[in-house]
Amino acid sequence: MNRSYPSDWRSCFATTRTGSMVLPWSCSPVASSLCAWILTALSSGLPIAGVVHAEDPPVSNTTALEMNDATRTAIDRGLGWLASQQAPDGAYGTLSHYGPHVGITGLAGMAFLSNGDAPGRGRYGANVENALAFILAHGSESGLFAAETSHGPMYGHGFATLFVAEVYGMSDRPDVREALRRAVRLIVTTQNDEGGWRYQPVRADADISVTICQIMPLRAARNAGVYVDKAVIERAIEYVRASQNPDGGFRYMLSSGGSAFARSAAGVAALQYAGIYSGDEIERGLEYVGRFRPPNEQTVGHYFYGHYYASQAMFLAGDRYWREWWPAVRDELVAKQAPEGYWRGQAGQEYGTAMALIVLQMPNRLLPIFQK
Repeated sequence: MNRSYPSDWRSCFATTRTGSMVLPWSCSPVASSLCAWILTALSSGLPIAGVVHAEDPPVSNTTALEMNDATRTAIDRGLGWLASQQAPDGAYGTLSHYGPHVGITGLAGMAFLSNGDAPGRGRYGANVENALAFILAHGSESGLFAAETSHGPMYGHGFATLFVAEVYGMSDRPDVREALRRAVRLIVTTQNDEGGWRYQPVRADADISVTICQIMPLRAARNAGVYVDKAVIERAIEYVRASQNPDGGFRYMLSSGGSAFARSAAGVAALQYAGIYSGDEIERGLEYVGRFRPPNEQTVGHYFYGHYYASQAMFLAGDRYWREWWPAVRDELVAKQAPEGYWRGQAGQEYGTAMALIVLQMPNRLLPIFQK
């Protein structure tokens, strides 16, 4: 392949120690097309000068310090258990009260991606491919990803779209791009006047929990080269900022008052994925979430949902936040694993296991969505 590109194309990316590459939110649509081709070339093994390939990453001393034998064993057992639970059609969620579910399937797929697997490649490549097939089969012309049993479909749609966006960064499949484009269009067109989203794909009310579930896939899709209007993100930022309480935590809806761990972790992560990494709202939010560092969160609800976002918020904050948070949540998650290899979450074992595995594998630094 002989293509000529500007000499400064690398400036569009941040390159991690593992060779993962991230497209900034601010990159133009034209540059996005170029960057999407580069990501595709990288995933296909095509040589591009000056780029480190993730297939043979250099050893990261940071990752070595963050992981230990107990964590690696827990991850291996968890991935093995999760792989064994996948339905023949690729679905996850049959062990929950939801039944086959695009959101739980997307999270399970993210757990395998976090291990370095990709559609058709790696130990769990077939699981990734099958999860993708299930989600694509449950897409609609409107763009909504939802299985027949879905309740409050925007939660599931958000997690499923995030997974599809991460997969699209590894593939140039036209069907994946078209499904992702429609899914993003649905998110954009259902943003309400406050700037947020709610359970149903309509422009009605909004809450912080569903809103972060839409901001993350929008960011991931933009990273993969799908156009997202900056005004959509600016309105989302206004909504999230308006949801913050004086104590640094976040309220569930603009009309309801109290702060709580899970939704506050989601609030901080929402701002970060919208491109805000510093400032008073971030510092106050991190301080509030930090009060629930394990084992202090034992009495709060939505354990896995909260730690999914809290760990991302602390990881993106870096420095002392991550150094203090990571060992505590890592060791607690390892201790909570069942002998069979699963974790039991509020939405079932598959959900809890996928969430725990995503958190425990964050030091791998393999997913672009977890980078600034």
